Amino acid sequence: MAGLLDDILARLTALPENERKVVESLAYDATKGMLWVPNPGPQSMARESEADELFLGGSAGGGKSSFAVGLAINDHDRSIIFRREYPQIKALEDEAARILGTRDGYNAQTKVWRIPGTGKVLEFGSCPHETDVERYQGRPHDYLAFDELPHFSRSQYRFLIGWNRTTRPGQRCRVVATGNPPTNADQLWVIDYWAPWLNRNHPDPALPGELRWPVRRTDESEEGDEIFFRSAEEAIEHLKSLGNPPRDHTGKILAPRSRTFIPARLEDNPDLMRTGYAAVLDAMPPELRRRMRDGEFVAEFADDEFQVIPTDWIVEAQRRWSPERPRNVEMTAMGVDVAQGGADRTILAPRYGDWFAPLVIKPGRETPDGPTAASLVVMHLRDAAMVNIDLGGGWGGSCYDFLKSNDMVSMTGIVPGGASAGKTIDGRLTFKNIRAEMWWRFREALDPQSEHKIELPPDPEIRAELASPKWKLTSGNAIQLEEKADIKKRLGRSPDKGDAIVMSWWTGSNKKRKSLMARRSSFDLPTMANLGGRQLHSQRYGSKQPVQATTWRDEQG
Repeated sequence: MAGLLDDILARLTALPENERKVVESLAYDATKGMLWVPNPGPQSMARESEADELFLGGSAGGGKSSFAVGLAINDHDRSIIFRREYPQIKALEDEAARILGTRDGYNAQTKVWRIPGTGKVLEFGSCPHETDVERYQGRPHDYLAFDELPHFSRSQYRFLIGWNRTTRPGQRCRVVATGNPPTNADQLWVIDYWAPWLNRNHPDPALPGELRWPVRRTDESEEGDEIFFRSAEEAIEHLKSLGNPPRDHTGKILAPRSRTFIPARLEDNPDLMRTGYAAVLDAMPPELRRRMRDGEFVAEFADDEFQVIPTDWIVEAQRRWSPERPRNVEMTAMGVDVAQGGADRTILAPRYGDWFAPLVIKPGRETPDGPTAASLVVMHLRDAAMVNIDLGGGWGGSCYDFLKSNDMVSMTGIVPGGASAGKTIDGRLTFKNIRAEMWWRFREALDPQSEHKIELPPDPEIRAELASPKWKLTSGNAIQLEEKADIKKRLGRSPDKGDAIVMSWWTGSNKKRKSLMARRSSFDLPTMANLGGRQLHSQRYGSKQPVQATTWRDEQG
């Protein structure tokens, strides 16, 4: 803090000369050989923290990027610092050059810095797209840092830290993240990941710098459903109750990686404070000022004026969600977004009335063709529910055709670009196409004034993807959604979870087909069977009396 540093300097100056020289000598010994010296306060606190994953976050200008670079130069052998976009690396290069006083040893093409006079290597990386993380797979670093962490997705962060390791005895491994508070729904996962420090409603809040050991609540827990234990021993006891806890080579259960958060403010950076930068932050609009100047981590912020689904409505639907599905409610529909190979994912969104089950997620490479995707659908389908498949882009077509040709399920093929004849619930506006109507219908169902009480799994990616699309009004008073390619560019991935959920809501009768299921079960019919009633009955019971046999498609109406 600027005030703390000024107080220290004033006290040092006031000391008698002999005592001042002793203090200066001690300070020199403590920082001898250090190319970068942390400021008193959060930087020093963060450097000394024993957390495996540390987030130094808060207002702009708090010395966060300098800390990320300085720690690599001082304390680690093999380091990599990430920014989401490639051009943003320039600021990190400049900061490293400022600390080192030279650019010797730096290869601007490979973004690798071999620090002169040492064996240390500092690398800079970027991941503009979700799958760019694969470029860094299998490349170990004892230090990974993420500058402006909220710009990354949770899945990117989790993938990249998997290579935080070293074989050199005595070399510490750690992950450091820096960043300002989230400014949109895509970035809220950061608050979930460091919930005891950043979520104001957390049942067991943590102090700045306090260590916590997070463990998934149950074996079936969704991503982010964690308990933050106050000691490694408590965390290990909980791990014993899970099905497959991590163990070392001797079979001993390993404690989870510890986390902590340390707030940083502009006042902690005396060099920048002296430049008058505080006035720049103070002139920002109120919404940005709360985050950039005051460093407030809050889950509430102003949505875009043309955001299709308000973030608050999504958050409320996730708060309502319970892991236990409602009793006596069978599966109503399943939204299916198919990816055949490539970087996207195949997503199944099963729905039981207003309650959405945890999504079924498979990498596109695991559903390379129609029959494979179709088998995944049949495996997870229950209660003869309606299957709504996205036929846009051609990926879902072969899955749809395979299911249709084998008469396996009741289906609706959705062509997002097809014409819509619907109107908004107030009858005032029309829709440019089926995609716009489909998303708007889900918005209407999430509206607090709706008769529905939708429950969505508390997955940060679901929240981000449902909140991402924007809309505009055409000259003919028709609602039009922004192009999916634009959403994908902003998210860094395809919004396939959101699409699957919206498709699951699009159609699906609540009328259940119990008699059909009972007949299929009792006669043990193959999936493609369409036997005549007399033949079927005589095979099982030897009777001449006919029994009505049916297929899945017979009861669609």
